[in-house]
Amino acid sequence: MGSHSKRRTCLPAPCPNTSNISLWNILRNNIGKDLSKVAMPVELNEPLNTLQLLCEELEYSELLDKAARTPNSFERMVYVAAFAVSAYASSYYRAGSKPFNPVLGETYECVREDKGFQFFSEQVSHHPPISACHADSVNFAFWQDVRWKNKFWGKSMEIVPIGTTHVTLPAFRDHFEWNKVTSCIHNILSGQRWIEHYGEIIIKNLNDDTCLCKLTFIKAKYWNPNMHEIEGSVMDRDGKVVHRLFGKWHESIYCGTPSSPTCIWRANPMPKDYEQNYGFTQFALELNELDSQTRPFLPPTDTRFRPDQRFLEEGNIEGAEMQKQRIEQLQRERRKVLEENNLEHQPRFFRKSTDDSWVSNGTYMDLRKDPGFSKLDNPVLW
Repeated sequence: MGSHSKRRTCLPAPCPNTSNISLWNILRNNIGKDLSKVAMPVELNEPLNTLQLLCEELEYSELLDKAARTPNSFERMVYVAAFAVSAYASSYYRAGSKPFNPVLGETYECVREDKGFQFFSEQVSHHPPISACHADSVNFAFWQDVRWKNKFWGKSMEIVPIGTTHVTLPAFRDHFEWNKVTSCIHNILSGQRWIEHYGEIIIKNLNDDTCLCKLTFIKAKYWNPNMHEIEGSVMDRDGKVVHRLFGKWHESIYCGTPSSPTCIWRANPMPKDYEQNYGFTQFALELNELDSQTRPFLPPTDTRFRPDQRFLEEGNIEGAEMQKQRIEQLQRERRKVLEENNLEHQPRFFRKSTDDSWVSNGTYMDLRKDPGFSKLDNPVLW
């Protein structure tokens, strides 16, 4: 992967103009229903999928590196909290499109020597759709599994995530876990869509109860012009506030008081022409890039080989729509074979733990190294 400078700074083709697609015709029969089963035209997608979006939450992984070097447990929690919030930053410019749904058994990896982590993810369940991921670094481990419930309410779409994010910092034997907040895409039928996140994130350290963090993503109110605000506090075990946090989830987070704040995190500037690139950050632009150094190491189930997503990225809408339908049909056929033989799909790189969450079974990086995926039998997904 090497240095940052060699990475692409735009997509091969600009994103299509979707203003002529009538979402109402697609959605009007589905008010109040779960949208994950509704077929949408491919040009409403962005050329990334959920397995890659989980990796996008690591864009600001240096906050975890900082936490791993911070002896004070209350300060450490401040960095972990900033990391939890930073996962939402890239969504600000992305209200206009949706990620591809991974097919069962699809995988994605991201090995970033410059950032010091190795990430991999897998679609482990189809009904309900569950994506699992794991990342390792010398400073931290990060894992989660997520499923989303989408509800369409006529003018807006609410996205409710189910799942828990985990981070361990071996230097201090910390094990943090937290939940995700609800997201809402407003004005879904008219031109100016915008995204909002609201609710509360509670961050606990399972190995040490000296400290707890509560973060509130504040719902916009028509009398309050301030949008996208978060506020939070790091408390001791008696509930006394040790640090206050405030800011905006798409801009920056401060610790302290409004009169003497310390900036803990600031979002990276957007690349030029981001509007023509689906609103992708520089980090997102790199996620689906297929370079000659990485290619030989990837299993054929890696998202980067998925033709419908690749065609959309290249601006070939017709090809993308045909491939999308073909890939979804293949998935239905594989499902039928399993059902007819009374078999259940077995994920390859994750296992179900005692609390029903999905955790890495520790084989992905080992197999990648030896014997290498090219020497193994791999499922054919497309």
